[in-house]
Amino acid sequence: MRYLLISTLLVALISCKTWSQKSNHTFANNPVVAHRGAWKAKNLPQNSIAALKQAIALNCVGSEFDVRMTSDNVLIVTHDADYNDLVVEESTYAELSQYKLFNGEILPTLKDYLEAGMQNNSNTGLVCEIKPSKIKGRNSLIAESVVKLVKKIKAEAYILTYISFSYETLIKIKELDANAKTQYLDGSKSPEQLKKANISGLDYLVYKLKKKPEWIKSAKKNSLLLNAWVGNTVEDIDWLLANEFDFITTDEPELVFKKIPESSITDNYELVWSDEFNYKGKLDSIKWAYDYGFISNKEKQYFTDSLKNVRVVNGHLIIEAHKEKIANKDFNNDVLKSKSWLNYITEIDTAQYTSARIKTAGLASWKYGRIDVKAKLPKGRGLWPAIWMLGENRKEVGWPESGEIDIMEHVGFSPDSIFGTIHTKAYNHIKRTEKGKKAYIEKPYDNFHVFSIEWTPEKMDFLLDGVVYNHIKNEHKTTDEWPFDQKFHLILNVSVGGMLGGQKGIDNTVFPQQMMVDYVRVFQKK
Repeated sequence: MRYLLISTLLVALISCKTWSQKSNHTFANNPVVAHRGAWKAKNLPQNSIAALKQAIALNCVGSEFDVRMTSDNVLIVTHDADYNDLVVEESTYAELSQYKLFNGEILPTLKDYLEAGMQNNSNTGLVCEIKPSKIKGRNSLIAESVVKLVKKIKAEAYILTYISFSYETLIKIKELDANAKTQYLDGSKSPEQLKKANISGLDYLVYKLKKKPEWIKSAKKNSLLLNAWVGNTVEDIDWLLANEFDFITTDEPELVFKKIPESSITDNYELVWSDEFNYKGKLDSIKWAYDYGFISNKEKQYFTDSLKNVRVVNGHLIIEAHKEKIANKDFNNDVLKSKSWLNYITEIDTAQYTSARIKTAGLASWKYGRIDVKAKLPKGRGLWPAIWMLGENRKEVGWPESGEIDIMEHVGFSPDSIFGTIHTKAYNHIKRTEKGKKAYIEKPYDNFHVFSIEWTPEKMDFLLDGVVYNHIKNEHKTTDEWPFDQKFHLILNVSVGGMLGGQKGIDNTVFPQQMMVDYVRVFQKK
């Protein structure tokens, strides 16, 4: 994992002296930065020394805090521009410190805070956010005062990084201390711009980075430190872990620690492909293609690329089945041109349902790895959603010789079960020899679940929410039993009826129904 090497990375970025020469202080091998200290779980004041000590007790890699300067040039630790209805920059420290924090602490000066962070602390770094001033020329003064104090009390080894919304402040810090690590908070600068300005990394809002995932790759390529704030939800934490951020700034450090061992990047995996669906409308054509028409398994739906059947909305992929006749408007012109008109008319007259089937064929395929798909399933007898894979050599050798991996299948007449299955020449549903197992699933229509496979040369594991329910070993015979030493592409669809889904008929009162997908992620060994 990228953050397991964070100490090495940080030391490598220093041109000469290392921190260990100044102190025995090293940084913990985790990405957890407690936002304003670890305050939430124990109901401590934000930016308090008590919250800092709690972050140290948790062994966070960092504890973030905010620095401002009073009217009499005292550096204090507080977040807002106002403190107890007093404007910080217009008030003296004596005036401000009359009002204690709600746990009885005196409003901490930066000196007191740093010294507290240097006591009984061998692993937690200090993440110093310098708040911008509205007073002209004062940003430089604050930066100079902070760096001077840090050096005076020999706290350099404890500073993990300086962060600020002020570009001016970060550039000044690098002038004053070439070895200092700096990260920009505003979210407006590309990694290339930061690299050119000699800023060490970025620390942007999670949603900004989700909208610009290319910045993650660029930051790594440019050897910039990656941080994001504030990662508080399971969804955001999982995404940040999957993308191997160096730091995750959070109000929920305990939750991040809980999620780390559950992350798919454990066991030397790295994210190689994903779609988080952080856009809207049509699917990303660089990642997905469509299937059209009646395809297989005696299914009743006609697959289209209509937005009615497949679209991205509010950060989710929607694949939606309807009971309806098909109109020409449900297809793009390329599809109409690809069909003979007679076949098209016949299919239109036959079709009573529409849905969608999307695939990565011709765009992305993988040999071995772990695939995670977080989804909520459609409800109703006759529905047959599936997340599955086909071998890239299918056109040459046919099915089932090419192999099929059913990561998840669900049928509406069995509402509390999913299936994980492989099909090969030796093991397939035509012969009734397929290798599959079912697992109990709780509230598949109300809650998101993560459907996964972990696929190696030796085995195929099928997982529901991180728990293996089907384990298939490679028998090391022939490709008739194991055609899985080749690339496979991914397919997602919602079918209606068919050989499996339609075994107990179709309930026409349930339509429309949709499979909602939060993300698709592919990991491979480094």
